Amino acid sequence: MYEPIRTKSVHSMAVAPEIPHRSREEELDIRLAGQLTALLTVTDELRALAGCAAERAALAAAADRIATEAARLGGHYPLRAEPTAGGDRARIPALRQRARTLAGNALAVATSRRDAGAIALAEERLAAHGAGDRNLATA
Repeated sequence: MYEPIRTKSVHSMAVAPEIPHRSREEELDIRLAGQLTALLTVTDELRALAGCAAERAALAAAADRIATEAARLGGHYPLRAEPTAGGDRARIPALRQRARTLAGNALAVATSRRDAGAIALAEERLAAHGAGDRNLATA
């Protein structure tokens, strides 16, 4: 009465062997490296707007630590653009808030990965950028 189905259904899910699949750990590595790279960019911008030489040096050291951690996770050092000095210092509060958000995101991902080094770095930067008007680099 009914004719049997001779072709595969268009609704069936076919697993394509040529599509690469990543593990959860690899996905978390990529996500954490991205969060740290974004934090690095904001840290470089804050460094360019810093008022005193000591603060600029401390932010440069923090940026180097962030870049090293991102390189460990991503396999290569992130590209860095040198921000222009003499920008609008009125942007500093917004940059601090952005850095705090990125450090919090990095902390959440690092905690999921159980990566002690990344957790310590993210906590340090979260505390530094949450310090309000205190020196950002020394917290």
